Amino acid sequence: MDDVVKTAPRLTVSRRQRSTTYTPRIESLGVSDYSIVNRTILPKGFGRSVEDDYWHLREHVQLWDVSCQRQVEIKGKDATRLVQMMTPRDLRDAMVGQCLYAPLIDQNAGMINDPIILKLSEDHFWLSIADADVSLWAEGLATGFGLDVEIDEPDVSPLAVQGPKSDDLMAKVFGEAVRKIRFFRFEKLNFNGHPLVVARSGYSKQGGFEIYLDDSSLGLDLWDALWHAGAELNVQAGSPNLIERIEGGLLSYGNDMTRDNNPLECGLERYCQLDDSIDYIGKDALLQIKKQGPGRQIRGILFDGERCPPCATPWPILADDKIIGQITSAIWSLRFKSNVALGMVERGYWNTGQQVSVQSSDGLTRNGSVVSLPFCEVTSLDAR
Repeated sequence: MDDVVKTAPRLTVSRRQRSTTYTPRIESLGVSDYSIVNRTILPKGFGRSVEDDYWHLREHVQLWDVSCQRQVEIKGKDATRLVQMMTPRDLRDAMVGQCLYAPLIDQNAGMINDPIILKLSEDHFWLSIADADVSLWAEGLATGFGLDVEIDEPDVSPLAVQGPKSDDLMAKVFGEAVRKIRFFRFEKLNFNGHPLVVARSGYSKQGGFEIYLDDSSLGLDLWDALWHAGAELNVQAGSPNLIERIEGGLLSYGNDMTRDNNPLECGLERYCQLDDSIDYIGKDALLQIKKQGPGRQIRGILFDGERCPPCATPWPILADDKIIGQITSAIWSLRFKSNVALGMVERGYWNTGQQVSVQSSDGLTRNGSVVSLPFCEVTSLDAR
C-alpha cells in the first residue's frame, strides 16, 4: 500500500448531483470544495482559509452560488390552505412581497424543513428550502386532502450577494431602488429586460440580498454583471461561512436540527401559533410538547483548548459525569479566541453559564460553558 499514489477525491456530477447555471464561473474562480444540498452542488471554498473568508465577508461583499436552495412552487385555488397546513407559523396576515421564515413539521411535530416562504401572490408561493424532499411531503398532503393546487420545482437559481457592501454592489446593477427593499421583503427588479425577484435576505448576519433567477440562460450574464460592478468593492466568490454562521446563531437543517427535533427544541417558538386559531399538520403534538415543555433545546457552547477538528458527527456534551447533550456544529473563532459551537442540551443544563465539557472527535475533553445565542451578543470582543 505504500506505493499507492494518493490524490484528492473528486465528485462526479450527473443528473443525480446537478451543477448550476453559475458553475462555469465558480470553477474559473478556483472553487476548491463542494457539498451536496438538494442533489445540487454547493460551492464551499475557494482555496482561502475559513478565517480569511470570514473577515472578507464581514468587511466587503461576496457572491454565493446557492442554487441548491431549490424552490417548491405551490399555486392554485388551495395554495394558501396547503402552505398553512405545512407550518405552525400563522400566515393569515402574510402579504404579497413578504419573505417568511417558517418551520415545517410532520404529524409528530418533527422538523421537516425550515424554508423561507415567498408570497408571490394570493395563491402563489415559493418555499425556498434547505436539504429535504419537501415537494414529496407537499404532494402527499395535496393528494390526501384532495386540494386544488399545482406543485412544481421551477427553474429558479438563487444567487446571494452578502456583506456590508452588498447595497452598493446591488445598486450598481439594479439601480438605487434596491436600497429601499425592507428586511425579509422582496421586489421585482429589471435585469436585461427580465423582472427578477430580489429579496433582502441571506444566510449570514452581515446583510445582503438573494436574487431568484428564474431563467437559467441569464445566469452567466447576471454573475458577470455583479462581478464586474463589484471590482472596486473587492468582491469575491464565497459561500456560507461556518464561523459567521455559528457566531450568528444560524441553524443548519440536517446538522443542528433534524426530523427528530421539534420547533420548540430549536428555539423557534416565536414562529409557531400555539393555540386553536389555525390548523396545521402536527398541531396536537406540538401543543402537547408546549404543555410539557421541551426536553432539550439548542444553545451556544463556548469551549477552550486548541482549534477543534471539524464536527462531522455529533460530539457528546457532559455535565455531572453524564451526557447531557451533543455538539452539532463547531469551529475556532478568532474573535472569541475560543471554540464556538451549537448544541442540543437537556433541560436542567441549558441555562447560561452552565459548566460543561465537550468530547471532540480528536479524543480531547475540553472545558466550556453554555452561552446565549447569537454569540455576537455575548461579547463585543474583536480579537483581530
